[in-house]
Amino acid sequence: MAERSIKNRYEVLLIGGSAGSLEVILQILPALKPDLDLAIVLVLHRKSGESVLTEVLTNKITWPVMEAEEKDPLRKGSVYLAPPDYHLMIEKDRTFSLDFSEKVHYSRPSIDVTFECAAEVFGRQAIAVLLSGANADGAEGLAAIKAAGGLTIVQHPHEASVSYMPQFAVDHFQPSYVVSTREIIEIINKIA
Repeated sequence: MAERSIKNRYEVLLIGGSAGSLEVILQILPALKPDLDLAIVLVLHRKSGESVLTEVLTNKITWPVMEAEEKDPLRKGSVYLAPPDYHLMIEKDRTFSLDFSEKVHYSRPSIDVTFECAAEVFGRQAIAVLLSGANADGAEGLAAIKAAGGLTIVQHPHEASVSYMPQFAVDHFQPSYVVSTREIIEIINKIA
């Protein structure tokens, strides 16, 4: 009985990253158990017109992969990508909304925006992972997830291709874990 309640605790896995993070995502996603009972939301800094990412991920994993669209419901067993040049928000009814407001940390989509929305909607049922990147985006969102009782994981800065983003997060709040890519995979597979 206790095992079942632990297994069902998390509903969403959020992964944010920028420069150097795609390689890590291409290691993490194929290594996740195919029966994980959660939705995955990816927020990556990418330029408009970069739509091949959906195809690349579809060829690497068995989960359905799609760019999130306005009013799409968040469904377990699916991978959603924040579209380029829009902030991806999650509403209380667990649907997505897209926002074209100002950039946050020079980025749209902003990892902070999505993580902060997820903290409000999912609270302790959220897992947030921050990977390699070259700006401060993601740290405030991770702090919001942790304050809401969720789990926060940061790629170890020494392993990241571009260490600024994970190092900034580590320097400004205490994530639940600061670990290697291999350990990120192990943690998610064990607890989700």
